[in-house]
Amino acid sequence: MGVSRRGLLAAGFAALALPGCGGGAAPQAEPDHKVEVFSWWAGPGEKEGLEALVADFAKHNPGIAFDNAAVAGGAGTIARTVLATRLQNDDPPDSYQAHAGRELTEDIRAGYVEDLRDLYEEQGWLDKLPGGLVQAITVNGAIHCVPVNIHRSNLLWYRPQTLASLGLTPPATWADFLTQADAIAKRGLTPLSIGPGWTQKHLLENVLLGVLGAQTYAGLWTGGTDWSSAPVLAALQVFTDVLARSDVATPAGDWQPALDRVVTGSAAYNLMGDWADAYLRTKGLVFTDGYGVVASPGTDRVYNFLSDSFTLPRGAPHPGAARKWLVECGSVDGQDAFNPQKGSVPARIDADRAKYTGYLAAAVAEWADAGTRVVGSLTHGVVADTAWNAKIDTALSTFVQDRDAVAFARAVAAGRTVS
Repeated sequence: MGVSRRGLLAAGFAALALPGCGGGAAPQAEPDHKVEVFSWWAGPGEKEGLEALVADFAKHNPGIAFDNAAVAGGAGTIARTVLATRLQNDDPPDSYQAHAGRELTEDIRAGYVEDLRDLYEEQGWLDKLPGGLVQAITVNGAIHCVPVNIHRSNLLWYRPQTLASLGLTPPATWADFLTQADAIAKRGLTPLSIGPGWTQKHLLENVLLGVLGAQTYAGLWTGGTDWSSAPVLAALQVFTDVLARSDVATPAGDWQPALDRVVTGSAAYNLMGDWADAYLRTKGLVFTDGYGVVASPGTDRVYNFLSDSFTLPRGAPHPGAARKWLVECGSVDGQDAFNPQKGSVPARIDADRAKYTGYLAAAVAEWADAGTRVVGSLTHGVVADTAWNAKIDTALSTFVQDRDAVAFARAVAAGRTVS
């Protein structure tokens, strides 16, 4: 059953209401001559977007030096560990990156981040973002982050030349992929390239989405779908079958080198978010000629979304400069500088669409289409808080080795935290 973009977003986050958490008095702020921004945008295809955003920030704020505290590590897994230590030691940066959604739950409870609703009202942002997205980041009337973009998780990337040499077109379903995979392997190629643990979880969520459909997938994270039900166990079996057709025995170190295997033609497909578009362009490839992309199998007209955002930590050394950084992140100029480079689309609905070409032109249109079905990404912090995600990571590490779908489903269901 189809669910509208705003409707599904609103329903998915209506229950996100957390008790307020007070904190001690903030330390004396330093002069706002610089701003330290913590992110995980350190790799090719990511740092170019950050650099464009910083350049626009410098143009509007010439008296503020930008201190780039980026920590490398796909999907922020390493960066979040470093950040947690800093926050626990009362050593916050001036602003830090977080995925919009439930990823911020524990930081809000701990009182690590400030309420930014006054900034939203001052800048008029509440009317410039889709209502469902605002709902997704609102907790007890407070808003603790500023979304700078929208990404799509469920995309399958390929080289047209490779598929042409194999006589194939992208698979519409995971059953189609498995049929293709056997033929691809016989030609000496890897059907699907894979990277470290987080990319395996990224694959898992999109196999579940493609097999179960948007509504049943969404229920996995709200309690509406039984993890031990026959359809879910069958979908988990499909995941193990897909994984068996990948190079999981020799995974790449991160998503970029995994995608490089598609670029070189040693692998036919890679499932990755739309940040891959920016990375592929850094390789000198041109969309539709040098590389192609389709919705991952079974997810046509479904947008598995995530959103990068920035916060104002309590006790930030330079809160005035941090607020100016957040104004930049939420502005039309900032989002239009950042997103074409990053390979994402603007969170704002009034951005300049003429700036988005190639893959991004289609992505902007699909995100804005009220008929697009929208679900939230597990891997990228939308549908599960940090504690549950950590338990899923542990269970998935075991599942990848033993392929025991029943045990994995039980572990995931038992680990769910209810907000």
